[in-house]
Amino acid sequence: MSQVGSRFSLSAVPGRVRVLFEGHEVADSARTLALTETGRKPVFYFPREDVQMSVLKANGHVTINADLGRAAWFTIMRDAKIVEDVAWAYDQPIGEAELIAGYVSFRPEHVEFETEGLVNPVLHVPPMDPPYAD
Repeated sequence: MSQVGSRFSLSAVPGRVRVLFEGHEVADSARTLALTETGRKPVFYFPREDVQMSVLKANGHVTINADLGRAAWFTIMRDAKIVEDVAWAYDQPIGEAELIAGYVSFRPEHVEFETEGLVNPVLHVPPMDPPYAD
């Protein structure tokens, strides 16, 4: 496990994790990371190359996290269904958070996670209120 500042920890997730949107796979990785912020549940991050980026489109929404940096948000478009802000990525995270550069995370209220090797799957994303700000 790697410490990311004093407020975060980052660890490799054992086994495979898949992300499904409306029953369609949008990510599948054995290289998933879990970022845990003090007082919050872990959040999955997937290497971009393990995400079907063809169904995601950058939507111009940006949030700032003082410890991680600038997050760019994505809209998903699949089977004529469109959902705004379904995923985000820190393309240039700051400090030790640079380990999540090139990774994408998903909001669990819009997708399902299938895990292999985890007893308690991670199903939570921090809300977009402080420390996030537009």
